[in-house]
Order: sequence, then structure tokens, then C-alpha cells
Amino acid sequence: MNEQRRNALIAGLGLAAAPVLPRAETAHDTPRVVAEEYWADKKGVKLWVYRKRLFEGKPRAQLFLVHGSSYSGKTMYDLQVPGRSDYSMMDHFARLGYDVWTMDHEGYGHSERTSGNSDVQSGADDLAAAMAVVEKATGNARLAFFGQSSGALRAARFANQHPQHVERLALDAFVWTGKDSPTLAERAKKLPEYQASNRRKVSAEFYRSIFTRDHSGAAEPMLGDIVAKEEMQYGDTVPTGTYVDMTTKLPLVDPEKVSCPVLICRAEHDGIATDEDILAFWAKLPNADKQLVKIAGLAHTAILGVNRGRFYHALEGFLTMPARIDLGKDHGVSHG
Repeated sequence: MNEQRRNALIAGLGLAAAPVLPRAETAHDTPRVVAEEYWADKKGVKLWVYRKRLFEGKPRAQLFLVHGSSYSGKTMYDLQVPGRSDYSMMDHFARLGYDVWTMDHEGYGHSERTSGNSDVQSGADDLAAAMAVVEKATGNARLAFFGQSSGALRAARFANQHPQHVERLALDAFVWTGKDSPTLAERAKKLPEYQASNRRKVSAEFYRSIFTRDHSGAAEPMLGDIVAKEEMQYGDTVPTGTYVDMTTKLPLVDPEKVSCPVLICRAEHDGIATDEDILAFWAKLPNADKQLVKIAGLAHTAILGVNRGRFYHALEGFLTMPARIDLGKDHGVSHG
């Protein structure tokens, strides 16, 4: 690893609770966050795994972040914005004491490009491969997972297939059946194009459109260009698999087989799913510890919105929910 990249990976980055447009902080303001890189193997496919945590102290818990259709893991969850702090979700939760992980799915970012299209099932298989790395590094095989957009589908499908690894599940911009989804209706118009190739073109214009398609006031105007610069260093294409899945294969998750506590966040301005679709999914979740939170002032990719602090607050509350207490038959206290 060259010195420039090492300095970028091992850095103290300011991410304490902050106003909507926080100033950039110095390394002296907050505890030091360190980053580490790993490689997972999925039947011969090399997958990049990335971790951030405090330099000192034992982490309170592990949190795995699952990226969506158009960004790699570091762009989505560890974005560094000039003149701003707190855009990196990894740094934010690392400073809260979490051991935070993400990865690049097959065909994205640093991970190996193959002839596949990196669909939702492939993403669930990627997570299974990454869990072997996490367990070896931490000794823990049961984590909290968060997924955004198609990353929410990947994480939830992983929870269906590998419930032993998922302690809590948080989802943002999730879609269940896709019924009446404005975003998916527009995407379906290009379905023949997406089905004709395993990769689709991306551009600065495309990344700008993500932050304006539902509501132009929910993200800072320069963000699309910053994301494009970060993401397009890996090339000008990304896999088509999740786009095809979300227009042809939904539902891909069985809510009745998600056994852990679940948080579903809904941004005020997000056309990926209707409220009715999400409410129907939420109603079928079997665990009584389930939350559905709609947050005003956010759109798709809530984690990069100007009101991202409101989302962080909701997720932190879910992750730190006190253990349940039940009164036993003799009115003694038992802990659930």
C-alpha cells in the first residue's frame, strides 16, 4: 500500500454529533479512527472488505453496512467531503464505539470484476463470504446489519438465508413487491437495455440525478459531482443485476423468515417504494421488536442527505434498544 493511500485509510476524521452543515474538524478534536482492509474469497472471486473503528478501546458491537446498486462500499459509507464533516457513516458510528464494516460486492469498487451481473442473490453470497473474514478478525459471528436501497434487499435476503449471523437488521430505501413504485416504473422502461448487458454506464450526470430525482432540496448540490469523482475512479460502468432484479423478480425477501429485530427507515421523499408496500412487509415481520420510522427532510440515499443526522439518530436508537424485561409467573423479573 502506498503512503498516500495509507494516510487516507488511517486517519483521525471528525465525526461527533454536529449541525446539519458541520465544519470540517481537525484530528485533535475527536478520537482517532483507524481503517483496515481485508480480502474475502467467494468460490475464487476476490472481494474487498473494509473496516473502521477507534484506535483505542474495546468496541461496543459490530455493524456491517451493505451498499446499493450504483456505489461501492467506501463511496457510500466513507465519503469524505471537503469543508464538511459527518458524511462518513463509518466514521460516525466508529466514534460512537462501533466496529464498522463494509465491502465491495462482486463487480464493484476494489472487488473482482467477473462475467456475472452481481444480482441480489450474489450480494447475499458476498456477505456470507465476508462473514468468514469478520468472524476470524473479531471472534464474533453475529452482527447488526444495515442495508440501503438494493443493499437493503441484499441484507434482508442474507437474513432470510443466514439468520444465525444477523442480530439486528436495519433497512433504508427498502422495497418489497415494488407495486406502484415510481422509481421502478421508470427503470422498467430501460429493462431491455439492462438485460442486454451485465454492466451499465454511469456518469457524473447520472450521480447528480440520484440526488434530484425525488426531491432536489434534500442533499447539497455539489454532492453528485463528489460522489461521481470518487466512484468513477473504478470505471464508468457498474453491474446491472440489482436493477434487473428490482424490476423482474420482486419480492426477494420473505418477511416471515426474518426472525431478528428490524428497523425500516423511510425517507419523506423516496420513490423506490410506496408506504403501502413497506407497511405490508412490516406487518408480516414476526419479531415484536420492530420499528418503522419515516423521517422528514430526506430522500433516497438518506445517509448522504443534509438531514442525515436525523437518520443516524434513528439507527443509533435502534441499535441501543435496552434488553426486554418480562415479569415471571411469580412476578420476579426475567430478562428476554
